Amino acid sequence: MLLWAGFLLGCGFGALARLSRFCLLRGLRQQLGLDGGEARGSAPALQAFALALAVALLAAQGLQLAGLVDLGQTQVARNSFSALGMLLGGVLFGVGMVLANSCGARALVLLAGGNLRSLVTVVFLGLGAQASMTGVLLPLRQWLGGLAPLELEHATLTQSLLAQGWSPAALFATTALLPAALLLAYAAWRPGLRRSPWQALAAVGIGLLVAAGWWITATLEVDPFDPVKLSSLSFIGPIAESLLYLQVSVGRAISIGPALVAGVLCGAAVAALLSRQARWEGFDSTGRLAASAGGGLLMGLGGALAAGCSIGQGLSGLSSLAWASLPAVLGMLLGAWLALRLRGQKA
Repeated sequence: MLLWAGFLLGCGFGALARLSRFCLLRGLRQQLGLDGGEARGSAPALQAFALALAVALLAAQGLQLAGLVDLGQTQVARNSFSALGMLLGGVLFGVGMVLANSCGARALVLLAGGNLRSLVTVVFLGLGAQASMTGVLLPLRQWLGGLAPLELEHATLTQSLLAQGWSPAALFATTALLPAALLLAYAAWRPGLRRSPWQALAAVGIGLLVAAGWWITATLEVDPFDPVKLSSLSFIGPIAESLLYLQVSVGRAISIGPALVAGVLCGAAVAALLSRQARWEGFDSTGRLAASAGGGLLMGLGGALAAGCSIGQGLSGLSSLAWASLPAVLGMLLGAWLALRLRGQKA
């Protein structure tokens, strides 16, 4: 049941992301005026990401307020972590995202429509992540992850404020309603997103899927003798695990990660076919091939160090209000911005 739920979750994300071109990197490019037809500062894709985050935050915190999930038990919530390591991991991921012209989630969505450049990115991302988690890059990740470690009493903002005596209602108003209102105001500030109701609707759907992921793993993966961390939409670990499962599936139980990846590929492929966007695409130069491979490796290492990707930390992690998500997302934005500015100057 859990695997089917993860597969359907991936199908929904894949279809919505494909049809709406949902992508944080695309929004950043639009903001800097590097997206061709979009004027500088006009960033409907960034507004869509903000809208998805607002919905994910409200829905996830609403589930916690209702007692249906405990977001302090998510994979991204941790009491002990290195803020510097998370920041560096985010920077590496952001730079890799620009080099590859997509994040891990976007690469899966494009691959499902026939983009073979994304196949290279996905494979090298999986290699980089697996090498960082259990392979030759493990010592490097451990060293970077051990820089200036933090020991916190509570893993999330919600836990910290509850410990100070805040009521659940005041907590929800302050940590969910207020930031969501600011995000919604940004999403509605410029006319870009208002001119694309489908893009806005897809962003709302993706935000709801994030909350659905928390609820699914909290409800369907309950084992009192072997409690597991909650998970939602995230693609670094799942992509690495999927590639490993393809190679050594004998005697290995499949988990929700590969089911999620398979769902994204399936949902995006169906959407690409129905919208007649599916077509084979390849490389026009060896430089582009090297950039896709190098970007994938950087995202694999950076994502493993930052414990997530632009979706896993940028949407899922922030919706849980985990302290560790803040430096990770800040690093991703910083790395992507620096790489885009440098690429824009060279162009």
